[in-house]
Amino acid sequence: MHCASGMELTHHDNDGIQVLGLRGQLKAGDSESTLRSAINALAEDKVPNVILNLAGVTKIDSDGLEALVSCQTQVRKRGGALKLARLNFEHVTPNLRTELKTMFEVFVDEQDAVNSFFPGRAIRHYDVLEWVREQEKDALLLRSGSLLTSSSKD
Repeated sequence: MHCASGMELTHHDNDGIQVLGLRGQLKAGDSESTLRSAINALAEDKVPNVILNLAGVTKIDSDGLEALVSCQTQVRKRGGALKLARLNFEHVTPNLRTELKTMFEVFVDEQDAVNSFFPGRAIRHYDVLEWVREQEKDALLLRSGSLLTSSSKD
């Protein structure tokens, strides 16, 4: 599916769990209504559990958060669960980041989110501190690589 606002939504099955992949901005208007429509369609198909893969989301505003909460409510009314995977915290304000972490189960990757629906499978929850450390390590490697490159030119 594609939305006029530039938001793209894909749908696939992963081990019996329905996964919606979002790409673009999740904000007021067409993008959040596209998400709500997709969740409503899954509800009509009696799909209980859904994962939103947010790897391609470049921005979530307060209206986008409201849409996520509304979708979660819709899924819970059917006795299911809505979980988030691959949320990029760089594209979310600190206030929304806190709200997302307290209202949703957030997973490092899609497979961890899928595994969370099956008791006994190993899962890793998203650790913000781990992410910050990875970002700092990557920045340090980039700086040291730049320093090596510039010093080798001298």
